[in-house]
Amino acid sequence: MKSGWVDSEAQAAIDRYGRDGISRDLALRVYTTRLLGRDPKLVLHGGGNTSLKTNMPDLLGEEVAVLCVKGSGSDMAAIEPAGLPAVRLDRLRKLRARAGLSDEDLLRIQRASLLEPTAPNPSVEILLHAFLPHKFIDHTHANAILSIVDQPDGEAICAGLYDGRVSLVPYVMPGFGLAKTAADIYEAKPEVEGLILNKHGIFTFGASARESYERMIALVTLAEERLQRNRKAVFVTAQLPQAQGREDRRRVAADDPRVPHQPRDPQLRQRRRACALRPGRRGHARPHHPHQELAARHCRTRTRPHG
Repeated sequence: MKSGWVDSEAQAAIDRYGRDGISRDLALRVYTTRLLGRDPKLVLHGGGNTSLKTNMPDLLGEEVAVLCVKGSGSDMAAIEPAGLPAVRLDRLRKLRARAGLSDEDLLRIQRASLLEPTAPNPSVEILLHAFLPHKFIDHTHANAILSIVDQPDGEAICAGLYDGRVSLVPYVMPGFGLAKTAADIYEAKPEVEGLILNKHGIFTFGASARESYERMIALVTLAEERLQRNRKAVFVTAQLPQAQGREDRRRVAADDPRVPHQPRDPQLRQRRRACALRPGRRGHARPHHPHQELAARHCRTRTRPHG
């Protein structure tokens, strides 16, 4: 897997959205979200989300800290700034002190904390983005990561493969419990570049959109390379013995048991060919090529009874 970042395209996104008053950080957040969303190996069945922590004016014009996170139902490959609704960050972070929180209560708090009341519902994984301190966070359900971590010894494989670059989070249903667990594991080792969630996917983070995105590409690439090294061949192509001339190749193919549908008996092959060319026979189409018609006539002439 290779990075899709192109400097000229990134600048074009900054210029395009800047004309509408969109900040540089949000423009690049949209750009890298699209880069992730256009690769089906990363966003299995459309899954995944991204976020940005920044400051924005609320409806009263007061500057507040917000979390812009992908809205539910938004297509990452074609997302626009409106697909990353802004939620008051301080309210979300206060929730970490709670012992528990239902999905219904979380939804109500999210809706009440949106800067734009008509914005779409934020991702169900909003608290995981909020509880981590990084400015940019990317989350995907990368095929290669799932293929590694879903093995019986997946944790040991990850430990050897990433050598401390990521921490592994045990499986927890998405929501409040997963967000708290992931934040606790991150804080125990804050130098990591990402978190791998067992049977779920991977989070990467950084101080810039490019850093978070390219960490995702680098960590997924390691998983792909590890899978490629251990891949075993399932189908093996049979190699026929070398033959010099045309007749030799025909003889080899006819006598080699690895070549299907080639009768070894020359007379049987000749009878099959004659039957295939004979018109009107059930199960065989009438010849439609001039050479086939000529051969069929010759076959009928030779097999017609004398007298």
